Amino acid sequence: MEVEGAKSTQPLSLEQDQEKGPQNVGDEHAPPTAHTIDHDSWEQVGLMLVTSFNCGWILTFSNLIMVPLGWTWGTLCLVLVGFYTAYANWLLAAFHFIDGKRFIRYRDLMGFLYGKKLYHITWILQYLTLLLGNMGFILLGGKALKEINSEFSDSPLRLQYYIVITGAAYFVFAFFIPTISAMRNWLGASAILTLSYIVLLLIVLVKDGKSSNSEKNYDISGSEVSKVFNAFGAVSAIIVANTSGLLPEIQSTLRKPAVGNMRKGLYSQYTVGAMLYYGVTILGYWAYGSVVSSYLPENLSGPRWINVLINAINFLQSIVSQHMFVAPIHETLDTKFLDIKKGMHSGENFKRLFLVRGLFFSGNTLVAAAFPFIGDFINLLGSFSLVPLTFTFPSMLFIKERQQEERRRHGIGSTSLFLFCLQLQPQFLQFD
Repeated sequence: MEVEGAKSTQPLSLEQDQEKGPQNVGDEHAPPTAHTIDHDSWEQVGLMLVTSFNCGWILTFSNLIMVPLGWTWGTLCLVLVGFYTAYANWLLAAFHFIDGKRFIRYRDLMGFLYGKKLYHITWILQYLTLLLGNMGFILLGGKALKEINSEFSDSPLRLQYYIVITGAAYFVFAFFIPTISAMRNWLGASAILTLSYIVLLLIVLVKDGKSSNSEKNYDISGSEVSKVFNAFGAVSAIIVANTSGLLPEIQSTLRKPAVGNMRKGLYSQYTVGAMLYYGVTILGYWAYGSVVSSYLPENLSGPRWINVLINAINFLQSIVSQHMFVAPIHETLDTKFLDIKKGMHSGENFKRLFLVRGLFFSGNTLVAAAFPFIGDFINLLGSFSLVPLTFTFPSMLFIKERQQEERRRHGIGSTSLFLFCLQLQPQFLQFD
């Protein structure tokens, strides 16, 4: 696709002054990066999407989505927002190549078509989403560990201790498995963990739902104002359940044809993946009604070993799944501070990578530990920043392409008319 009037934008300082390294082998049209591109199969990316979107976040969706909306609106919004989100991502995947150039970063794509202003807006929105999401992961991992401890102790340690342990675990994984492509050897284990804890969870939910003696309440409580506000929060949570705001970065790891392969991966996410996280969301609400907890395992009746196992598996699975959602930040820092011509764990890069990962997770863990009550705020703000990344920007790209197609057709028509007139001119001269 050729775009007239498109403004190329220079990368931010974090990505300047780098030459291409071995990670770019296979795609000479992509910009320099410390991470691997044009390498992975669609099956690998599809499995990563299914497991990553079925992380610990799904344990909050019954409370965040169904309680404020109820059965009718909740089910309807799950279907409509999920479908629209799937279509928006399917549309965005088409813009991975423009003028033969591969765009491996969302902000570079928007900057190329709309200039520096949209480059910086995309950069801010995407990184805000990813930072808040990572803090949310750390909080959920800490809750899982605390729930395990609560099964064996009447006075468990404060949540902050488990948040620190979670942050340390995430750091270790991100240091030794630095890129999305490097996750391939862990996706099989992650898939087994994901399926295991979801199956166990669904079994307990069905048992609790059937054995409940009291009649469950599904009424939506609160004032009219609070109902409207909570409903917007619920729709925002559905967006979080279905999209990440980093599709171009994920797509960059795929080998060609990257557009077709990305869409195959999306089919996996919105069929197999959605069936799992929507199933947990709906069954959790059915089992406990409007009193369902903001962290679903807190409602489980047991036995104890199942509660412990679900939380333990959820914690271990989150170590792998959180890595995808923060990869663009790692890529930016690695491209700036590492020598991309050398291996990421070789020589000086080993020390730099340790320092970069350590500073990042130390900062995020410190914020999460200092404000462990900000989970709802993280979900609300992060999901609202996802709206333009998921819906507005792909529409803008589509409109830009349509405008260019119209210009191209007009240009072809004008050129054809001009050539036709030139061809007729000798005949008119001969007639005279």
